Parts: sequence; structure tokens; C-alpha cells
Amino acid sequence: MIAISAASGALGRLVISNLRTRADVTAVVRDLERAPDGVPARRGDYDDPASLREAFDGADRLLLISSPELDPARRIRQHLAAVAAAEEVGVGAVVFTSFLGAGIAATGMTEAYHATEQAILDSGLPYTMLRHPFYSDAFVPRISDGEITGSTGGRGLNTAFRSDLAEAAANVLTDEGHLGRAYDFTGPLWTHPEVAEAAGVRYREVPDDGPGPMSWISAQVRAGALELQTPDLERVLGRPARTVVSEVLGRPSPQPR
Repeated sequence: MIAISAASGALGRLVISNLRTRADVTAVVRDLERAPDGVPARRGDYDDPASLREAFDGADRLLLISSPELDPARRIRQHLAAVAAAEEVGVGAVVFTSFLGAGIAATGMTEAYHATEQAILDSGLPYTMLRHPFYSDAFVPRISDGEITGSTGGRGLNTAFRSDLAEAAANVLTDEGHLGRAYDFTGPLWTHPEVAEAAGVRYREVPDDGPGPMSWISAQVRAGALELQTPDLERVLGRPARTVVSEVLGRPSPQPR
């Protein structure tokens, strides 16, 4: 049995959609009324360790989807409780949705992910780390009044679509050869001017709107911090990952080779 934690979220639902015809899968959710349809569900709350032990019991593999909690200290507590529960009930292997850079740094965005990776390593459980980039879903440029605007300085973004990351997770959970590995997933590099050119519209650089998460991310993009590229996502998918240009132009997703 494969257990999917945080299964009522967008990523969890996509993973289950990929798995329901391929494996015996159980959704682990905080609120059973929000559980995905069509698969068994168990209550498992990151703030309730006893519920996690019950939810993970009997799992051959666990997809530990990171908590949506923004406070790093609370997120770390939640993740460590989940790892401890998995260890206590003898889960066969843990696949963790981490974040790019978490294997080498424990600051800012990576703090909770780094702590969780270390806890998984210390537990002795078989593991696979899936280090995600930012989701393309939140970054697809919109054409307005015949133009695309942005505050990225024309630098590249290595974002990936949630659907591709979900499919990759499903492959890791069901295929052999992934245990003991850490994958740095990146989508095809893209820029706002490139998307504008492909769409036949103008690109205009605009100032940041002000303080906030997107302003911080735009500053990271301008500094080149989102230009890392690896072949990991394409290899695990067995096909090219979706591109932002294709999404804007409404082209079909790539198919397996």
C-alpha cells in the first residue's frame, strides 16, 4: 500500500490520479470530508502524531508531501512528527517532496526542507528526495492589452508544472531504482521575453509592485538564482517536461518517447 500524505491538496490529488490504476493507494488527509474520491482514506494530521501513526501503519511506501505551513518552526515540527511516525510503524520507504537547495543549505526557503531531509536520513528509512522548483502554475505570464509584463530582468526561470511533478512522484513510488536517490527537479528554462516573442506580443519590464513573496522571487530571478538546470525531471518522467511557452500558446503536453 502506498500512502499519500496531505492528499487533499492540489499536488496530492494529482499524484493519486496518476496512481489509482497503478497501485493500492490510500489518501492521508487532515479532514476526511475533503479526501479525494475513489480511493480509501485515513485521517492523518501533521499536528497530531498519533493520527499519523495510524494513517501510515502498513504502508509499503509513503509520499510525504510538505506541509503548507509557512512558519518554518511549525513546519519542521510537523515534518519531524511525520518522519517519526513513519519510523515507528515501519513504513517501507519515504519519498519526500523537498525543495531545490535543501540538500546543501538550511536558510530561508530551504530551512524546513533541510531539517526534514536530515531527519529522514537519521531515521534509517529507505528514502527518495524529490527537490521541487517553484510551480510553473503560479508563474505563467498573462497577455494583457497585447503585451506581457514582468519584473525578472529577462533572466531564466526553472519552474515546473505541478502535474509533471505529480507524475514524476507517481513514477518514483511505483518504479524500481529510485531508493537512496535525491532528485533536483527543474523544468525547461524559460524567460518572459521568450514567451512574449513566441506569443507574438510585446514584452515590457515593469518595477516590482512592492514587498511580498512575488517581489522577493522576482529579485531572486533577476539575480539568476532560478537558472539551475538538471535532467532529473525529464529522466524520471521518461519524456520532456511541459514548457511555459506551450502553456501560453495552448499546445498539447509532451508525450513519452
